[in-house]
Amino acid sequence: MTIVALAFYLFAICAIVGGLFTVISRNPVHSVLWLILAFLSSAGLFVLLGAEFVAMLLIIVYVGAVAVLFLFVVMMLDVDFAQLKAEMAKYMPLALLIGLVFLMQLGIAFGAWESAAGAEAARAAPAPEGIENTAALGLLLYDKYFLIFQLSGLILLVAMIGAIVLTLRHRADVKRQDILAQMYRDPAKAMQLRDVKPGQGL
Repeated sequence: MTIVALAFYLFAICAIVGGLFTVISRNPVHSVLWLILAFLSSAGLFVLLGAEFVAMLLIIVYVGAVAVLFLFVVMMLDVDFAQLKAEMAKYMPLALLIGLVFLMQLGIAFGAWESAAGAEAARAAPAPEGIENTAALGLLLYDKYFLIFQLSGLILLVAMIGAIVLTLRHRADVKRQDILAQMYRDPAKAMQLRDVKPGQGL
């Protein structure tokens, strides 16, 4: 067994174990740590595939930002996870049924899977000579698939705006600043002059 094959099996096993313990871990902090292990293992697999830019992007964005943000939120919020798990236990039979159907679909799909004759050659995208991996990826995204890339960004923007609108709640007990009311107020009604005599209060 070569070093590359050994590294592949090591990263693959770590990614599967990290994903599994992310789901079944009882402590949410431990789940986030297992998720970080899964991200790092996936980055190692990308390095073995020759996609160093995607691997570094996975580490910087997901491990360095998203997973750390999850960790801070889980550790700083006072959430009663025992109560949440008790409420989730009511939906366990439905979840098991959905999982069983999903596994059956995967079994049917992989059972009928047949690889085409030229599929291996089609997956091996030839890299242009004299162009590094990052430059080739940039040319592919911003030249050949520029319109699709921009449309995907627009779809994500619309999804983000929709999520903000759906979760926006106007609470009546929270004081908010009304700019128009401040601009159009009447100075005669906004101030009241009092003649305070010396030695007396209001």
